[in-house]
Amino acid sequence: MGKIAFVFSGQGAQYPGMGKSIYDASEAAREVFRISEELRPGTLAQCFEGTKEELSQTVNTQPCLYTVDLAIASAVKEAGICPDAVAGFSLGEIAALTFAGVMNENDGFELVMKRGQLMNDAGEKNPGAMAAVMRLTTSQVIDLADAFGVWPVNFNSPAQTVVAGPKEKMPEFLAAVKARRGMAVPLAVSGAFHSPLMAEASEGLAEVLNSVEYREGWCSVYANATAELYPRDPKEAKGLTALQVKSPVQWQKTIEVMVSEGFDTFIEVGAGKTLTGLIRKIAPDVTAINIETMEDLEKEELKNVKK
Repeated sequence: MGKIAFVFSGQGAQYPGMGKSIYDASEAAREVFRISEELRPGTLAQCFEGTKEELSQTVNTQPCLYTVDLAIASAVKEAGICPDAVAGFSLGEIAALTFAGVMNENDGFELVMKRGQLMNDAGEKNPGAMAAVMRLTTSQVIDLADAFGVWPVNFNSPAQTVVAGPKEKMPEFLAAVKARRGMAVPLAVSGAFHSPLMAEASEGLAEVLNSVEYREGWCSVYANATAELYPRDPKEAKGLTALQVKSPVQWQKTIEVMVSEGFDTFIEVGAGKTLTGLIRKIAPDVTAINIETMEDLEKEELKNVKK
């Protein structure tokens, strides 16, 4: 049997009621929610009862989704499944770092709250938009983005690349995609995440990280910005966490690297199953499973996974 990886969901996967099932069934999950609620009263209510609109606000999305990601991962580990390494998509990388023990849960939650606020502020100062492009090759999207003054920011799979840029430049880019028989779906986000328009958020996060203790985790973490393992040196690792906010998410490359290094089972922990779908497109021969509820732990594919 090959290696097991947990992959943590990113912003956009949130939905009303997320995490309630795992909270009700798992003591480990409840402990994660307890810490989040203590540090930010109202987090449970937003996860379980918040509206779609409320959960879509970056300052709410990030702490809520982080909590759900970490709670589900903790419940899966409690059930006897332990990963050899972890990776997280965008916001999910903070949950992955916390789960791996690079920082403690209190620091992880405080960091994600500040990250959400910094990215929200950057989005208000430099209004931007994002869109997922399909039916065009990655190189075609890169060329088009360059021609219209926007940036490819999420390399999700061979079939999907996400682009971000100033709001005023996106309509012409979207029209160009359509003219080339591609398909572009605008994303419901509050800024041009992982683009140069997030430079101030990256700088602010670097300052916040100065007071956060990083240590060597109990399992490896793959980084969005490089598709490589997080460095052991705390200063270098913190720099990478801050850089991630304004750097493209190299998701396809990350999964390809992990597969080449022996990972054949990917368990998505968090809201939704977006990453499971992307992984199946990137590496059709691996096992990719999403877990949102305790019932999901009974899936047939998991019967031989427990270590």
